[in-house]
Amino acid sequence: MLIRTEIGIDAAGIDALLRRCFDSEKEAELIQSLREDGKLTLGVVATDDEGQVLGYAAFSPVTIGGEDRNWVALAPLAVDSAWRGQGWGRKLVEEALDTLNEFGYAAVVTLGDPQYYSQRGFESAARHDLHCKWPGAEAAFQVYKLADDAFDGAHGRVEYDEHFNRFE
Repeated sequence: MLIRTEIGIDAAGIDALLRRCFDSEKEAELIQSLREDGKLTLGVVATDDEGQVLGYAAFSPVTIGGEDRNWVALAPLAVDSAWRGQGWGRKLVEEALDTLNEFGYAAVVTLGDPQYYSQRGFESAARHDLHCKWPGAEAAFQVYKLADDAFDGAHGRVEYDEHFNRFE
């Protein structure tokens, strides 16, 4: 399997993967909307030898207290059911974090299983006085520091792009 930055021809395969991996079409519609409006910071795909998309990680901008601090959110992360449990989600996240670091991003937030993400270097955002708008999400709201000074002066509410509000 090959892991790389998404290209235009991957859009249909990403859409199909997201519709297979999630119970609703919200994630597929979210990514399509972010992409159309130029709000997708980075998309990383895992493809087979024929180019079929079997894994995907998307990143979009977030603000903290209304300030752009060069942070992004990871959402969604998806791996085709036939390929789960083989480390492809981890590899997608690692590749994306390396790329984001190279581009100078400061940190990544995500809403997900703390056990899963802690194994990838994420930690509780609440530990850094960071929270999101979704009630009861404290344990699931995680952060990964890319820049040494990422947490300097960063505290309060992390706001995802308005596109996330459309699909609640």
